Amino acid sequence: MSSGAISSSSSSNSSSSSSSSSSSSSSSSSSSSSSSCGLVEVAVVVVEVVVVEVVVVAVVEVVVVVEVVVVVEVVVEVVVLAVVVEVVAVVLVVVLVVVKVVIVVVVVAVFVVVVTAAAVLVVILVLVVML
Repeated sequence: MSSGAISSSSSSNSSSSSSSSSSSSSSSSSSSSSSSCGLVEVAVVVVEVVVVEVVVVAVVEVVVVVEVVVVVEVVVEVVVLAVVVEVVAVVLVVVLVVVKVVIVVVVVAVFVVVVTAAAVLVVILVLVVML
């Protein structure tokens, strides 16, 4: 009976050791799968961060391009306004020169009329005195 008890206890020991080895192998496989799962999660987070950074950089570049376009539009408007102001100034100078010429012509014409009238009066007076 003692040999039967020894064999049954050794078989139970071997079955318990095999079950403990199978449980340790299953726990190591679960820990390796959980560590690989953790690596996948870290990789996903890294990819998400990189994608977000790329999107942020793209948005910043678009904003910079829009700001440059706005600045260029403002510069073009300022240049156009400066050209318009210069053209208006030139037109005003030409108008002032024309007005001065007209004034000089009118003054000369009035002077000629006055001198002619004076000459006519002198001629009339000379004729009256002679008669």
